[in-house]
Amino acid sequence: MLEDEEVMKIELSEPKPEDGLAVNQLVAENPPLDPNSLYCNLLQTTHFAKTGIAAWHENRLVGFVSGYIKPEQPDTYFLWQVVVGEAARGQGLAKRMIQAIFERTTLANVKWLETTITPDNQASQRLFLSLAQAWEAEVNTSVLFDKQKHFGGQHNSEELYRIGPIAL
Repeated sequence: MLEDEEVMKIELSEPKPEDGLAVNQLVAENPPLDPNSLYCNLLQTTHFAKTGIAAWHENRLVGFVSGYIKPEQPDTYFLWQVVVGEAARGQGLAKRMIQAIFERTTLANVKWLETTITPDNQASQRLFLSLAQAWEAEVNTSVLFDKQKHFGGQHNSEELYRIGPIAL
């Protein structure tokens, strides 16, 4: 963690296929995030590159956001995963990455942000409530995937956060 007055120079960019391994390693280094297969991360950095973002500091991946525009709801961006490495925490990087994605022309018609958060993940809850406040948007929550019904008791429930409408 950096001192409050010290700010890292972080470059945000559209992910490239070569970033897939670094994404896989960053997620693995930051439990309790759910790891994906390397193949999945390669798809995130190719097929979903226009709706993802990579954050680099001195040639090291320190943050990543993956998401996509929902096929059945083209006005909705579903944020799949956000990760910020320990060295880059405390600088508002997660919020900065998400806001940068929403500034892209790819998301010009998107008015809603959806993501899922487990009830015990207070840091993510604060992040998305902060985004909603910054965007002057409403937040609605509901259970999307239930601990027992969908995960067989092996994972906490995933609550859907729907934020919007977003007018940027």
